[in-house]
Amino acid sequence: MTLCPSCSASNREGRKFCAECGSAFSAACQACGAANQPEERFCGECGAPLSPGAMAGVAPAAPVHEAPSAERRLISVLFADLVGFTTLSESRDSEEVRELLSRYFDTCSRLIDLYGGTVEKFIGDAVMAVWGTPTATEDDAERAVRAALDLVTAVSALGDELGAPELRARAGVLTGEAAVTLGAEGQGMVAGDLVNTASRVQSVADPGTVLVGESTRRTTEQTVVYEEAGAFELKGKDGLVPLWKA
Repeated sequence: MTLCPSCSASNREGRKFCAECGSAFSAACQACGAANQPEERFCGECGAPLSPGAMAGVAPAAPVHEAPSAERRLISVLFADLVGFTTLSESRDSEEVRELLSRYFDTCSRLIDLYGGTVEKFIGDAVMAVWGTPTATEDDAERAVRAALDLVTAVSALGDELGAPELRARAGVLTGEAAVTLGAEGQGMVAGDLVNTASRVQSVADPGTVLVGESTRRTTEQTVVYEEAGAFELKGKDGLVPLWKA
């Protein structure tokens, strides 16, 4: 005999519905057609829900987030900042200062994009840009140097236009291997000693000039004219570091 799960009435074997209350003895899975008990929420054959409310109270599977992967790549890094900006900002209206910075940031972005680079971040009045990621070309180093040269020239012109001849930019460009986060955009794309050193190269450049490291010079000396700038003591580096002025 088969007991009805709804009313507990006894029914003969083989019946599909209860003779007393008419309840079904099995529920067919709409996905695979397999028979299941009426009180069961999921199909025993394929796991599909047997009723619209079967998923209620069931926690969804946690999404799987893959950790960003990184690899070492040959890149060129440009750091540039403003010289004389603090003095200028103290003597100008805040709205004028905001407009100046806006034009400076726009100029940086435009020139870096023009030469195929990517702005990694702005830090105060400094900008960091990279070439060689996410895509690389054989003349990335030259592009970085030419972007730096055009940038310092553009800032000098901006200073002259605003009647602030003391406003200048200085830049440093280094080429070498660095850890690149694949798929990243903007801040956090690259990391490593190359990035830190490029920032320090920029910090020792004279206003209105571009300094480069040895690897950048060797890579671009067929197309860019350089002169020795001397050897400099850079924080975190052993001994003096030779640099060249583009």
